[in-house]
Amino acid sequence: MWPRIGELRTLALGTPGELRATLNTLVLAGVKTATAGRLAEYAEEGEELEQVGERLALVDDDALAGVVEITGVEVVRFADVPWDFARAEGEGDRSIEEWRAGHSAYWAGLGTPVDGDTPIVCLRLRLVSGGEGGVASGDLGT
Repeated sequence: MWPRIGELRTLALGTPGELRATLNTLVLAGVKTATAGRLAEYAEEGEELEQVGERLALVDDDALAGVVEITGVEVVRFADVPWDFARAEGEGDRSIEEWRAGHSAYWAGLGTPVDGDTPIVCLRLRLVSGGEGGVASGDLGT
């Protein structure tokens, strides 16, 4: 199972360190409004897919960074991830091919390579709280 903060599941983007800090900064700035993960990760962790309207605790390496709300959930083949979704990830990719190459290399580097048929969970999200305003305990759903 994924860690919880209060009653919220956590969302830990990327890998700990610089990558996670960069991705969190993009979310907190409102630039990153989507994120992708392998469907297999859910089974491996015994987790259900997120639901539209669910709030997640966005975490950095050692603290709560913010709270996001899921606005869309779709499972598609890696080869079928659309450009509008990839662009919403806000990571600076200039084409869907560049997005696919970067994500393929990321997952391969983790020892979990993907191919065109790999099911990918495409999450759309919006920032509810975080950044300069901090996170109030009431935002945690507790």
